[in-house]
Amino acid sequence: MEQVIQTFKRNDGEKRIAVLRLEIDYELATLHEAMIAKDINKMNNCKKNLEKFRQELVRLEV
Repeated sequence: MEQVIQTFKRNDGEKRIAVLRLEIDYELATLHEAMIAKDINKMNNCKKNLEKFRQELVRLEV
């Protein structure tokens, strides 16, 4: 039974990693636009989001 649970967790983790990579790409594009527009608030929000995504990605890839 434990193996079945671990298999499901692994599959969910792999799917979440793929989604996270897309979210990171989108957030990087948003950050780029904010940098061009020199929108400091938007840049800071993007950086915070990217840090959250990075931390989650590191947890999932272990």
